[in-house]
Amino acid sequence: MTRTKSLIAIVEDDEPSRKALARLLCSAGMDVTSFPSGVEFLEYLTTEWPDCVVLDLHMPVMNGVEVQAQLADLRVSVPVVIITGHDSDETRALALAGFPVAYLRKPVNDQLLLDAIALALRRSQQRLGASNNDSLNVNQPSKGANCNGKITEI
Repeated sequence: MTRTKSLIAIVEDDEPSRKALARLLCSAGMDVTSFPSGVEFLEYLTTEWPDCVVLDLHMPVMNGVEVQAQLADLRVSVPVVIITGHDSDETRALALAGFPVAYLRKPVNDQLLLDAIALALRRSQQRLGASNNDSLNVNQPSKGANCNGKITEI
């Protein structure tokens, strides 16, 4: 099956944040599948791979760093954009060790997130590995968005 739009997976345990992110990406013309946990996201990978993952770091059961480690163990080559509301030097170092395309602090600026996803999609299309020189590490306030596209919640 050929996709006409990029498929973005959102892995975020906070439902209002997950829905807001989905609306933003949908309004930008992307198809979105969202997951309330890393475990559910990893189970989904048995049926389909997204073009990019927007991954929260602090979640119960399996945190974002553990999800990144599982992706590496499974040799899943999908670019990751990290989002977190709990930034610290230790957390940042652990997350960046997994070579995400971007590390963004909440509240996430809509345009910065869209730019990070665009970079991730270019990587996905080119099948290139991540490098720290090509990563984004920024923080900006967010704004609202309207949704006109397809959202699937798992």
